[in-house]
Amino acid sequence: MPLQIGVHPSNLHLTLAQHWPGAFATLDAQFVTYTEGRDTGRLLAEGLIDVGGTGSTPPIISQVAGLDVLYVAASAPRPANGAILVAKNSAIRTVKELAGKKIALLDGSFHTYLLARVLEAEGLSLKDVERVERAPVPSRDALIAGKVDGWIAMAPHLDQAVADGGARVLVPCGSTIPNRSVFWTLARRKLAPETIDGFVTELGRIGAAITAEPDRAARILADLKLGGVDMAAWRKAITTRDWSIVPADKAIIAEQQDEADTLFRHGDIPERIELSAALRSRSASAA
Repeated sequence: MPLQIGVHPSNLHLTLAQHWPGAFATLDAQFVTYTEGRDTGRLLAEGLIDVGGTGSTPPIISQVAGLDVLYVAASAPRPANGAILVAKNSAIRTVKELAGKKIALLDGSFHTYLLARVLEAEGLSLKDVERVERAPVPSRDALIAGKVDGWIAMAPHLDQAVADGGARVLVPCGSTIPNRSVFWTLARRKLAPETIDGFVTELGRIGAAITAEPDRAARILADLKLGGVDMAAWRKAITTRDWSIVPADKAIIAEQQDEADTLFRHGDIPERIELSAALRSRSASAA
């Protein structure tokens, strides 16, 4: 059976791989397209995909739901890929002033974790704000129209909203959270160690190719009409991102554990979970 690689628009690494000449040619692999990264756990559990890539939060939510999550790789940290924006003429100048305010975000993604950590640093919690689920473009429009007070934005929408003059950065992601993409499967998928090795190696090769050819990558994303932005905006997003890949290790698991503990403290997950078992050795024993 071919390796079924899940790909959705929010994971740019796999989106580009899907359209990159020769990607995963060394593996018997097929891409399975879906629209929402937060569906990754369900698709893995149903056997519709074997491996996928998301932000840091979906695998934690999946483990809370009882799935046997197994991390295989992660991107480099992405400090410039996220920020909390407010309207340019907003009276909000500090994080403390977000208390009681409406924040647009993709809840259950890294947006939730970023918001939790930023609020926590000021003695607030997720319960102190009203989270409003909205996609990026509707979030931008709602912020400018005054329908929400803040927006957790990602590149390239983040840069474009600031450049257009409609928004300003209240808090950059920076070092607040690692903001990595993580690539994961379920132990029940029983992927062979050599399959995981091949997948991780190819992720790294494609990342190096994207870095070397940013114009090609930007053209692919612009031609896909992804995010409703032009090639120039995508090129900036691509060239300001580190596309390197690292295999999942104890350091990655520790970062994920910190996120899980944070979400538990804020009451966003109902119990503390232990991620130490979610390492690759489980794949080898299950294969």
